[in-house]
Amino acid sequence: MDRKRERTAAEHEAISAQTAERRADAGTTRDGGASRRRGPKLQDAILDAAWDVLVEHGYHGFTYEAVAARAGTSRPVLYRRWPQRDDLLLATLAKFWQPIAVPDTGSLRDDAIGFLRNADADRAGMITLMSVQLADYFRDTGSSLGQLRDTLLPPGRPTAFEMIVARAVERGELPDVPRSSRVVNLPLDLLRHDMFMTMRAVSEESIVEIVDEVWLPLLGVPGGPSASPA
Repeated sequence: MDRKRERTAAEHEAISAQTAERRADAGTTRDGGASRRRGPKLQDAILDAAWDVLVEHGYHGFTYEAVAARAGTSRPVLYRRWPQRDDLLLATLAKFWQPIAVPDTGSLRDDAIGFLRNADADRAGMITLMSVQLADYFRDTGSSLGQLRDTLLPPGRPTAFEMIVARAVERGELPDVPRSSRVVNLPLDLLRHDMFMTMRAVSEESIVEIVDEVWLPLLGVPGGPSASPA
């Protein structure tokens, strides 16, 4: 009898959740007509709302209730897609954490500077958001921005500077020798450091300095616009 009651309760809960989702899927247009949101359309609306909540209220205010209210849906709809709050958080960040364009100019120096410019333009706001609005998340989970970044990146994909260096080796600009990951990826690490320290975009002068005065000499390439192959 108890098992039957448990099964009946579970079935009732599932039916209630499905009913709530069907109701939540139906939005309203400006003229009052029904407009149904299903599948990807509904999911995009939820993630957009989740992003707005995260930006405005941070991780502490990033709740199912707040996101559901902003999206005009119900909590069961969110639970069915993202059983844990952090599942919803990662899905939200994954949507807005887009890959940074990696230039292919035919020059090691120009590729490096171009990528840092792109990263500065695309990530300055995101880095500031994550360092401030996700401080509670990092503290509660014991994780770091680096670990979160690795979670959001496609598995097995080389980093931007691994791609840039590999192309330079193919062109003969760099010798084909082992290089540590720390040295290869140093420019982006230094850019992030400047972002964190200033909480704003990095200057063009600093970007060029990172490449010409720090990174290229480490690779054995003279810095500057007239840099010649090693």
